[in-house]
Amino acid sequence: MSFSAEIVLLVGAVLLFVSIVVSKTGYRFGVPTLLLFLLVGMVFGSDGLGLQFHSAAEAQIIGMISLSIILFSGGMDTKYKEIKPVLSQGVLLSTLGVLLTTLFTGMFIFWVSHLSFTNIHFTLILSLLLAATMSSTDSASVFNILRLQRMNLKYHLRPTLELESGSNDPMAYMLTIVLIQFIQSGGMSVWAILSSFFVQFVVGAVSGYVLGKLAVWMINKINLNNASLYPLLLLSFVFLIYTVTHQLYGNGYLAVYIAGIIVGNARIVNRKGISAFLDGMTWLFQIIMFLALGLLVNPHEMLGVALVASLIGLFMIVLARPLSVLICLLPYKSKRINFRSRMFISWVGLRGAVPIILATYPVVAGIEGANQIFNIVFFITILSLIIQGTSVSWVAKLLHLDEPFPETGNSFGIELPEETNSSLRDLVLTKEMLANGDRLMDMHLPKGVLVMMIRRGEEYIVPDGSVRLQVGDVLLMIRSKAKKKVIY
Repeated sequence: MSFSAEIVLLVGAVLLFVSIVVSKTGYRFGVPTLLLFLLVGMVFGSDGLGLQFHSAAEAQIIGMISLSIILFSGGMDTKYKEIKPVLSQGVLLSTLGVLLTTLFTGMFIFWVSHLSFTNIHFTLILSLLLAATMSSTDSASVFNILRLQRMNLKYHLRPTLELESGSNDPMAYMLTIVLIQFIQSGGMSVWAILSSFFVQFVVGAVSGYVLGKLAVWMINKINLNNASLYPLLLLSFVFLIYTVTHQLYGNGYLAVYIAGIIVGNARIVNRKGISAFLDGMTWLFQIIMFLALGLLVNPHEMLGVALVASLIGLFMIVLARPLSVLICLLPYKSKRINFRSRMFISWVGLRGAVPIILATYPVVAGIEGANQIFNIVFFITILSLIIQGTSVSWVAKLLHLDEPFPETGNSFGIELPEETNSSLRDLVLTKEMLANGDRLMDMHLPKGVLVMMIRRGEEYIVPDGSVRLQVGDVLLMIRSKAKKKVIY
């Protein structure tokens, strides 16, 4: 049955609207928004309201576009000075950790598939392929939960988790592709496997660095007349970086993440506009990606693998992920990487869109048992988001790893260019602050601190010598970031 363009647009608008409204409700109750996007897709899908979407190949394309934007945006928000102290730990977790998770989980799946009560019968290679699709911590889920819940964690845990989740997708992708090639070709030499990994990592890293530098240079030199075009220019670079790297046999996901870090840590013109645009695009494509994956699955098919998928999912949460983290972090003995930190890193091994997208590759490749793999991965993703996703903040408090989020920005909605090296903050006047007089000169503000504006109720006042201050007035103050924090 064909639909007119107007009907397609209407359905898309309804899906987008429902997803946004439901996400607001879910946030209030601590439910991960990405899980809700998946569920909305399932409700509107073939087993629900009847929307038909059965193309795994199209889901791959949607996933590729979405992940490129999500990873680049995540890279832009990753500050090098924050990840530098945890760089080696993050790299180990995103490479060796993914490999160990695949091996542990794959062996468990192979063992489970030979038990009498299970309905799956996977070979060792097929078991490893299933494990590989689920082996990475999902970047979209981690970025979404940590940032939406404004979690502030001790011991550099937040940059560690964001670095791992942003950089471990390439390893899971390469393991999945190599195992599919192994099955299709009937075997591969160890040299062929290692060389494939080496080329993808090296080309991906170099391409991301070089093209990221090129993007910074281009944005700063092109001098566009319309500021709205700068975000679009950068978006074109995101897709250029991914496709060029892929054509050079490198890993495009690694390239866009590294390029995002390069751009995010450089001085670029119109940064605020670019960041706001990318933030909106990230949310849009997260919704589109999870909706598409929710529409793709047939929920009734998951019932047949529910028992096996539950066993595998619980094994990953309780044993495979913690063991991988503990082994990877064995060389680190500092107080910062204590047992509580390791346990929390283990718990935030969230599954999300990436495992589901990777599970479409065996389907497209025509691997025997691919549909079972897809349904198991989808079930485990939902299980992970329900168990781990809803409890991240609770576990952080339980392990005493949370701390208050620092106050940043201001309530006036005013932002300064990064180049000014200055910051804005609010100050609400109290009776004690006005004890020496009700004019600005009576407050004895520190040198280098200026009051830009005063808000009194709904009224905004530009300060001058004649303005009389009142209790409850909100002052918008500017000061150099080089100055020490002033306590009033």
